Amino acid sequence: MQFEVLAKCHTTRARVSKMRLAHGVTMLPTFMPVATQAAIKGLTPQQVEALGVNLILNNTYHLNLRPGIEVLKEAGGAHRFQGWNHNLLTDSGGFQLVSLSKFTKITEEGALFASPFNGEPTMLTPEESISIQHAIGADIIMQLDDVVSSLTVGPRVGEAMWRTIRWLDRCIEFHQKSGRDNVQNLFAIVQGGLDPDLRNKCLNEMVARRDKVAGYAIGGLSGPRYSMGIGFAEDCVFPTRTARFGVALTSKGPLNLRLSKHAADMGPIEENCPCPTCTSGVSRAILHHTATLETATAHAITQHNLVFQARIMGGAREAIINGTFPDYLKSFFADYFGEAGYPEWCVNALRSVGVDLLEGRPNVKVVSGDGSRWEYSDAA
Repeated sequence: MQFEVLAKCHTTRARVSKMRLAHGVTMLPTFMPVATQAAIKGLTPQQVEALGVNLILNNTYHLNLRPGIEVLKEAGGAHRFQGWNHNLLTDSGGFQLVSLSKFTKITEEGALFASPFNGEPTMLTPEESISIQHAIGADIIMQLDDVVSSLTVGPRVGEAMWRTIRWLDRCIEFHQKSGRDNVQNLFAIVQGGLDPDLRNKCLNEMVARRDKVAGYAIGGLSGPRYSMGIGFAEDCVFPTRTARFGVALTSKGPLNLRLSKHAADMGPIEENCPCPTCTSGVSRAILHHTATLETATAHAITQHNLVFQARIMGGAREAIINGTFPDYLKSFFADYFGEAGYPEWCVNALRSVGVDLLEGRPNVKVVSGDGSRWEYSDAA
């Protein structure tokens, strides 16, 4: 991997970078759609490529269960299996230790799963996780980490953090012995829950191994930094999942196309949007008419939503290069949330890096929770 920082924001320290992997160049920051089962829901690989996407995510846990490693090996890896010729990242399966916790028992050896499909017990060790990711052939692979819910407190958080470090050493050793460390790039994952002291200790341990890993992921909530599962507007499944429910993402907030107020609206989802759906003249009216009924509608909205997320990241990169990133953030929040109010956690997080979203806007409400805006009825 070749990694080059091109520009930095003097206020927030956000940066624009160029990452060259075996399957091409990806500009950062970027939005990475998830292809859990080796497919972006609703789109072909050719359609995804045409949208300008050049980095996607596959799920190690699910691909190990289905179609299985032998099929992936026979296909020559996940790139060939799914017809994807660009960069690919895999997670390690660690997140499933939380999301499927009722099926899982954590030991020092690894995680003992009961398959949600047939109940068959499977042990996922750090070595096995890396072996599976080798078969998948992703350009960026993740260490297996011991993940706990961000709401967890007490000794379990520290236990998971230290185990994650020990598991990293096992992943590094297996990866280096395999001879694939010059082909696939192993990332360490910083854990520690919401405890700043544990996070710092974990980070120091990871940095001490910087000659053995290609980058760092910020787990539970970024060489390159990769923020994993940080939630709402940047969630990797968000654009495709919301599209299947008839919700389009716009600069003014989510648009529920199932509502009857769109029944006679001949305009596009969003003016000046370059996505295939908006530029081809597809109206809100036809999308309302077919939303949740026809798969073609989910495809059309998915294309728009992925382009929307890509435009956010493209705008951020341009603003960082131009030295206007704080202004870009203020403008985005003013448009997206408007009079509905800014999420408190966003206000606090950006204030901690020198950006005051409320500067010059004393009347803006600050609301608790994630600040999600949904139109639930035609009265909204």
